[in-house]
Amino acid sequence: MYSREEAKLVRQQFWTMFGKRYDRKWLLYNTKIKDVVLKFSFEDRRALVSIDIEHDEAFYREYYFEKLVTLRSILKEEVSPDIILDADYVLESGKQISRVYVMLEDVKIQKKTQWPKVYEFFYTYMDKLELFFWEYKDFIES
Repeated sequence: MYSREEAKLVRQQFWTMFGKRYDRKWLLYNTKIKDVVLKFSFEDRRALVSIDIEHDEAFYREYYFEKLVTLRSILKEEVSPDIILDADYVLESGKQISRVYVMLEDVKIQKKTQWPKVYEFFYTYMDKLELFFWEYKDFIES
């Protein structure tokens, strides 16, 4: 079992190594659409690559989420057939967002031998998600 400080250090090492391995500028928060972001997440026993709609008002979350729902077949074809669209995703903090994501299960950040697998997953699917986002940004935003 890791202490809070040890867990923090492992997380820092993971993200530092990822940044060194894939030295590129990711889109992430720079979508130019308020409260719509692309994210890497490494939660308990799973890694996610996602488009998060984080607006506090449900109206805006629903609006952008419905745009993505209309693009579901394209998301499945261009990003992953396993893409998940969740209008009511609840973060660990308790905040409710809408999330479109791809997930890699049964991985733990504490297992450094799994890091290359997670890095490849992150790179592959964020690259695809970014390409999708750039292609359909005007539609999502309009």
